[in-house]
Amino acid sequence: MTPTTAGSPGDLLAVVSQTGSTVTFFDAATHERRDVLQLPPQPHELCFNPDRRLLYCASTYTSGFYHANEGRSHEITVIDVDTRTIVDTLTTAPDHAPHGLALDRARARLYVSVEATETEPGGVVIIDTRTHERLGRIPTMAPGPHWFIISPDGHRGYTTNKEAPFVSVVDLDRGVFAGRIDVPGSEGLDISHDGRHLYVATPKADFNGPPAEQPGVQVIDTSTGKAVRTLTTREQVMPVHVTATGAVLAGELRTGTAQGGPLGSQLPGALTVFAPGTLARVGEVQVGRFPLTITSSPDGRLGYVSGVVSNTVTVVDLENLQPIATLDVDRDDNSGAHGLAYIKAPRD
Repeated sequence: MTPTTAGSPGDLLAVVSQTGSTVTFFDAATHERRDVLQLPPQPHELCFNPDRRLLYCASTYTSGFYHANEGRSHEITVIDVDTRTIVDTLTTAPDHAPHGLALDRARARLYVSVEATETEPGGVVIIDTRTHERLGRIPTMAPGPHWFIISPDGHRGYTTNKEAPFVSVVDLDRGVFAGRIDVPGSEGLDISHDGRHLYVATPKADFNGPPAEQPGVQVIDTSTGKAVRTLTTREQVMPVHVTATGAVLAGELRTGTAQGGPLGSQLPGALTVFAPGTLARVGEVQVGRFPLTITSSPDGRLGYVSGVVSNTVTVVDLENLQPIATLDVDRDDNSGAHGLAYIKAPRD
């Protein structure tokens, strides 16, 4: 029997290092490092395609980070997870700075959010996962779309925007911008399993300003586009994730000062857990500095939180709210662990 403090035998956890320009594969059952694969500069987010056993990785900039970069990239690296080798490199050109990745398994599509160009607003590029051909682009009417998710029924897509006070809504059937949901800036984003509610981390982070006055996660009714509740947190929330059980996980960025601070000055963060159904606050667990991405095991027992400043991934037992392991990845500068993907082993 698999212990509750480990993933299933044969499963992997993939972790991006932003300045290390790598993806590291850990054994989900033992937490041992299995392989390290070199990637193009500034890899950010990951998306696993279980139908083709491929892992997609977005490289966002040639160097630096948002508003402090030395050039925008346009590469999506395609990795065979069983051989841990790069098998293809896709381009978002003429679009650049790919961020969020979302998989539509029913339509065999990969959606990639991209920043605005000189002639186009930010948008979502559509790629065929069978042929790797570009199928189109949907505008989001904002300069910097980041996290992108699709509704469980596959008809709608939603993206948060760092530089615009709304969440963009796109119609995936018609391939058009479908409207906006007003929020005071936004970061992480996820959706309930029935598609009725969005969970949006607000407001967006301001590293050089004071901490947010009313941080938390807005719960938005997708039928009306209106907030129906706010899950309050002590400090700024960056990533948001919904587990297989319906629990909502929020990663809090903590500074410990009234003035905030630049990248690298953050204290250990917190993973705050809200219960399935009621969304009552269950508790919190200390995680690495500057939590940036969250994922979970397919059964919802384990949470994984990347700390981009501490350069770690904290593995959390969500049933007992206990940290059970800390995974380290390599880096070259102050930005380390970023995107995550849980990879199930092939089953007969």
